[in-house]
Parts: sequence; structure tokens; C-alpha cells
Amino acid sequence: MSGEPIVSPFTTLGIVGTGAMGRGIAQLAAQAGLQVMLFDVKEGAVKEANAFINGLWQRSTEKQRISTDQAQQYSKRLIEAYELADLAPCDIVVEAIVEKLEAKQGLFRDLEAIVSPQTVLATNTSSLSVTAIAATCQQPERVIGFHFFNPVPLMKIAEVIPGLRTGEDVTKRVNALGKAMGHFTAQTTDTPGFLVNHAGRAFGTEALRILGESVTDPATIDRIMVDQGGFRMGPFTLLDLTGLDVSHAVMESIYHQYYEETRFRPSPLTRQRLAAGLLGRKTGEGFYRYVDGKQQLPDEPTIESVPPCPVWISQDDPQSAAALTELVTAAGWPLEAGAQPTAKALCLLTPFGEDTTTCALRQGLEAQQCVAVDMLAGLNNRRSLMATPITQIAYLQAASSLLSHDGTPVSVLQDSNGFVLQRVIACIVNVGADIAQQGVAAPTTIDRAVELGLGYPFGPLRMGDHYGAARIMTILTNLCDATGDPRYRPSPWLRRRAALNMSLTAA
Repeated sequence: MSGEPIVSPFTTLGIVGTGAMGRGIAQLAAQAGLQVMLFDVKEGAVKEANAFINGLWQRSTEKQRISTDQAQQYSKRLIEAYELADLAPCDIVVEAIVEKLEAKQGLFRDLEAIVSPQTVLATNTSSLSVTAIAATCQQPERVIGFHFFNPVPLMKIAEVIPGLRTGEDVTKRVNALGKAMGHFTAQTTDTPGFLVNHAGRAFGTEALRILGESVTDPATIDRIMVDQGGFRMGPFTLLDLTGLDVSHAVMESIYHQYYEETRFRPSPLTRQRLAAGLLGRKTGEGFYRYVDGKQQLPDEPTIESVPPCPVWISQDDPQSAAALTELVTAAGWPLEAGAQPTAKALCLLTPFGEDTTTCALRQGLEAQQCVAVDMLAGLNNRRSLMATPITQIAYLQAASSLLSHDGTPVSVLQDSNGFVLQRVIACIVNVGADIAQQGVAAPTTIDRAVELGLGYPFGPLRMGDHYGAARIMTILTNLCDATGDPRYRPSPWLRRRAALNMSLTAA
């Protein structure tokens, strides 16, 4: 945060539920200058939370991140409450209890009889409708969503979600509170998944679809998304880290709340693994095995070097062709320049959203000689190849040897429309564009929230601009035509801006 500190519009904040989320919110609120009252129905939970938060501040003083005086000031602001009625002085109460609608509704009804008519009631729900939570309150206009991410102090984002009847002044004040607590506040409409969980649907679901088609294995998908895509971790590492008991439930919840919208369709793979108890890191096995908490990764397949052969490069995409020509020349392999390849040439294709088979036949080429290269992210990092079902093994080995000549890792996939990177990236961009189309949040808010909340290298709209909206449109259109699956239909937001050569971030 830059400039003058933002002053909180509230003075006393109540926390109901002192688990990980409640503790994190309490810590930030106290550091922002608020009196914080801690309440939990579980015996001993309040004292445990108080000690835990103070322990964090003590360690911060030892590391000289804050002074001893600051730690003491923060500590004095934590007040233990042993009855719900003790929260009467609060001008805002944040609930962080069990994620059940009836429980949250009942708590807010009880609080209305205790606090003043002006007190704001905020829910830290991650998936329930704020409007539904407020529906049984006498004053639904004071109920709002205030959703943080775990761990709260480190995840510098809070979603502010007004329900359909939330007052404008309440929304403004809670936005200001989030900023005073040092977080970026993403104001979003009360829709399933709100903003961040909604935007995150494509990453895992499309990776699962790719796995379900036997295009490749989880480790290869993860390596591609990290090395080529620039993500902090791959989708299957993330699913194992979160746990399928959490992830699958969110997938199904958002899918059903959107009345079976195909863009959010879950995979039967996760339901099956959930039934088997393969939840991920917490159970020692998920998509990977874990020994003493350490992920066990399979070795990458070894690529053998083979003698050079003639190479012919498709001119379908001139930019891609130029990059491949430079690579072939640097490797010292002979390059064919004719309009059509000779019978002995390795044919390198550069499809976007097509499989190798379709791309080869469309250009009148012999499929036995053809290997496709994913050029969406260029050739600087990992490279992805795929052959047709009848490509001769000698040509696939030649392509693998050529593309790895400089030590860059190469992943070989089964023939698939759109490779791995193209499919996942296009779906992320498309979901983000549709969030903008629905008016869930402003374009700049969508991107910043996703970057902070999900750790993506770009927000979905900036990601579309980075790779090119027209190219994303090509990938989606080809995927939709080939599969007939409406999950790949381009969002109107994306289609219009690609046609007009506009930035996807333009409102």
C-alpha cells in the first residue's frame, strides 16, 4: 500500500469462529487499529486463538518485523468474548463458522437481537449466496460478504460481495475496511463462486478433461503448465495440495449453481478418487504419492539423439514457421523450402486448436510424416509435440531429438485438439471473459483478484491479451467445432474484442 494509511470506518470488530480464517481476520483487524472481540462456541477455542495470534506477533518481534511496543498494542486490542451477547458493542461482526446456510442464517438472526441496528453483519462464506444468508434477517441491507483467502495475512485479497439488498453505504465501508487491513478488495456480484473461485474453474476442469482423454499423464500436464505456461504449480499438484474433499465439492457446487453450465463441468475422475480416499497430500496419495509429505515425481522419459533428417515446416502460421526455421537452422538439420515436402522429410505443423491429424489432412500432407509443435508460448522453455496415430515412429523420434537438441525439455502427447497449454489457457481466458460479460466485476478487478487469489502469471483478460485474443478465438472455435462440446463456445466478450482488435481488459 502506498500513500497515507487508510483509516478503518469501524472501531470494534467481532469474530465468530476462531479457526484458521477467523484468526487471520482478527490478526489483520487488530493490526489495522480495531478492537477485536473473539467468540467461538467451542470450549477453549478463544483462548487458543488469542495465544496463537500473540505467538505470531511475538515471532515477528524476534525477527524485527515489528517492535515490541507494536506487538503489545496489537495484543491489547484482542478481547475474549465468552457469550455471543458480549459482541453487543461491535459495529461489525464477521462470521467464519461452518459453511452451512442454515447455521449462518441462524447466527445472524441471533446477532440481530444483540447488536445495534447499525452494526454490519459480514459473512466469510466462500460459496454460499450472500442474498440467501441475509434473507431471514430483519435488516438484510446490513448483511454483506467479506471473503478472505487462507492464509489470510499472506493472501492479500478480500472479496467484498453485496447481496441484492445490501446497502450502498455498507458496501463502501466494508471496502474501506478491507483496504485498511492491507488487502486489495475485489468487489463482486453475489454469483456462484463469486470472482476468484469462479475464475479458477477452467484450470483444473480442463486439465482433468485432458487426463480423461488419455492425452498424457498428470506429471506431464503439470510440467507443461509450469514450464510453458508460467504457473506456480500445475493443476494436479494444486488439486493434491487443496485436497479432493474440498476441490471436488467446489467443482460440483459451482456447476450445479450455474444449472449445469458446461464450462464448469466436473470430471468423473475426481469423484472416483474421492470415493477411494485418494484426497492428495493429506492422505499420502492423490494424483501423486507422498512420502513424509514429499511429492514423488516420476522421471521424465529419456529422449534419444538421432541423426538429422530433412525437415519441412508448414507455413500455416508465418510467425511460428519463422521460429521453427530458426531452431532447425541452429540445430544444423537440413531444411526443405518447397511448397510441399519430399517423401523423406519430417513435417512440422503448428496447429492452434486442431489435432495433428486434422491439420495434416487439411494441408494435403502425408500423416505418416507429420508431427505438430505447440507454438502458443513460443520455444523458449519446454516444448510440446504430438503425432497422428499413424505417424511413423522414426519421424516422432526425429522431431523429439530436434526439438531437444539444445537441452530444452520436450513433452510428447497423444494427438489432441489444442495440445495441453492451448486448451487450458483458452479455457481460462474464456471463463474470465464471460465473468466480464456477466458484469461480476470490473475487468481490472478480475485480473488483479485472480493474480492475487490464484497466483496465475496473468489475470485471465491480460492472459488473453498476452497470447492474442484472435489466437484464443481460433483455439476455442476449432475445439468447439471438433468436439461439438459447448464448453468451448467463445464468450461474447472475447468474440467482439477479438474481432475489433481490442484489449480484453477494455470495459
